[in-house]
Amino acid sequence: MDLLEEKEKEKEKEMQISSDDLKMNQQQPPTRQKGGLRTMPFIIANESFEKVASYGLLPNMILYLITEYKMGLAKGTNILFFWSAATNFTPLVGAFLSDSYLGRFLTIGFGSIFSLLGMILLWLTAMLPQVKPPSCDPSIQSCKSPTAAQYTFLFSSFALMSIGAGGIRASSLAFGADQVDRRENPKNEKVLESFFGWYYASACVSVIIALTGIVYIQDHMGWKVGFGVPAILMFFSAALFFLASPLYIKHKPSKSLFTGLAQVIVVAYKNRKLALPPRNSNGWYHHRKGKDSELQVPTEKLRFLNKACIIRNPEDITPSGVALNPWSLCAVDQVEELKALLKVLPLWSTGIMVSINISQSSFPLLQAKSMDRHVNPSFEIPAGSFGMFTVITLTIWIVLYDRVILPLASKIKGKPVYIGVKQRMGIGLFFSWMAMVVSAIVEHFRRRKAIQQGFLNNPHGVMDMSAMWLVPQHCLNGLAEAFNAIGQTEFYYSEFPKSMSSIAAALFGLGMAVANLLASVILSTVDDVTKRGGKQSWVSTEINKGRYENYYWLLAMMSFINLLYFLVCSWAYGPCVSDRGTIKVGIEGKDLKEEELPELRNEGEGFKEELSKYRELPA
Repeated sequence: MDLLEEKEKEKEKEMQISSDDLKMNQQQPPTRQKGGLRTMPFIIANESFEKVASYGLLPNMILYLITEYKMGLAKGTNILFFWSAATNFTPLVGAFLSDSYLGRFLTIGFGSIFSLLGMILLWLTAMLPQVKPPSCDPSIQSCKSPTAAQYTFLFSSFALMSIGAGGIRASSLAFGADQVDRRENPKNEKVLESFFGWYYASACVSVIIALTGIVYIQDHMGWKVGFGVPAILMFFSAALFFLASPLYIKHKPSKSLFTGLAQVIVVAYKNRKLALPPRNSNGWYHHRKGKDSELQVPTEKLRFLNKACIIRNPEDITPSGVALNPWSLCAVDQVEELKALLKVLPLWSTGIMVSINISQSSFPLLQAKSMDRHVNPSFEIPAGSFGMFTVITLTIWIVLYDRVILPLASKIKGKPVYIGVKQRMGIGLFFSWMAMVVSAIVEHFRRRKAIQQGFLNNPHGVMDMSAMWLVPQHCLNGLAEAFNAIGQTEFYYSEFPKSMSSIAAALFGLGMAVANLLASVILSTVDDVTKRGGKQSWVSTEINKGRYENYYWLLAMMSFINLLYFLVCSWAYGPCVSDRGTIKVGIEGKDLKEEELPELRNEGEGFKEELSKYRELPA
């Protein structure tokens, strides 16, 4: 009896303890999950403030270099080309470091700090007389050139801002998606779509604010305030981002896709003397095990790369099916990813000319400075703000294309209407060519009128001609970017496997970096060739003595040749994934090939309805 009583007492104690534990657990607040929509204001604010600050510095920077650092137009523009090239290239480095070593949180954090330091240094160039040449009037006396130390101080600010932009822009979008991407949530896709919409909307608004508000401050309050405001905004950008640090989901870095592509090149070179096995020889090639593997045998195109996935020794593979040394053996999927990248490079190169044309911002700025910019007697548009017409046109067209033009065309035709990605890229190239033609014509009339009004030797005089004549070329550039740039990005995403989405995002930035470098080469060559023999350079700082229209005609000719080059590349590439589905169903009405169905199952409900008229789509 005593033993039974003791056991009953022990049970009562256990029940009492468990009851007390339950009460304590009920009293303690549940631990909140990290991430979610509450982190969005901090991430979007970080990106928005950075864009307002950095984009607001660029439009008037050529004027700062000419007036404060006594540079010529060609030299100052070349410096800005190199700065833009670095800013467009560093996100590639940032993406690699983020994926492989630092993770997205640290990459954005370091980027914010570097951007802030760069803007502080640039602000100090306006505040401290010691870090720039003494002020003088070049029309009256010979001005002193900047010293090596002064150049170093200025270029250090540019370098820090480029490094910072590489950290923020490489990871901001993906880091935001990490916070809201909950696969178990049935509304996950809608949440992601909402985030992407707000992200891109904030980016467009930020650029417009930069091209209007920051430029206006620089024009009316001077460089000290004009450079100080972006530095303050960048401080808020960094502070807001770090403030929400405890709320973020911070994924650890993993292997970078760039590393995987490099491994294919290295291993293919190591195995260059190996003979290729017979076709459809499955056992000769290494492929990933499980669901991640899409292919077991490489394709026949670019066959020399197939040597990277040939199994030389079965012991090179671990029992789990992973290569023991990835620098000695690659998977079939890795090889096909590199082939997909190499295949799109010719079409990628055609978009470089569009970026070259859009990057010619220094010339329209000087043109606008010499023209009447009044909208009415009391309001004058800042010369650096005319670039906003490019952004506004781009934004309006995106909204109209998705919400008005395509639905209306589909209603008229009675079936879904879709403009293929390559067609859109080609239309963008056409608009880019037209933008340069219009630029040349407008500059011809502007210069002739300036000479007639006696401004040949007065580059700072304001002539009796409205600056609104410059708006059409900006609008055409906006349409060129709307068609070509967005078409390019969609083309990469549709043609690449999902594992290469980071490469798809990086290719466009790389194209802009290459365009900035080529623009610098073109400008330097034109300047050197046209001023030989003591002649006036086409791109002279003396705007009315130069021949900007000839420079525009040169770019127009190059753009037309590039358009023909695109047609050849498009023909050689063949149909895109999306185009194959559209042609067979929408036009010819034929059945799709069985192997094409997996690629098209996710094309959307409208496509599925159209497809169901011809054939039942398997689940």
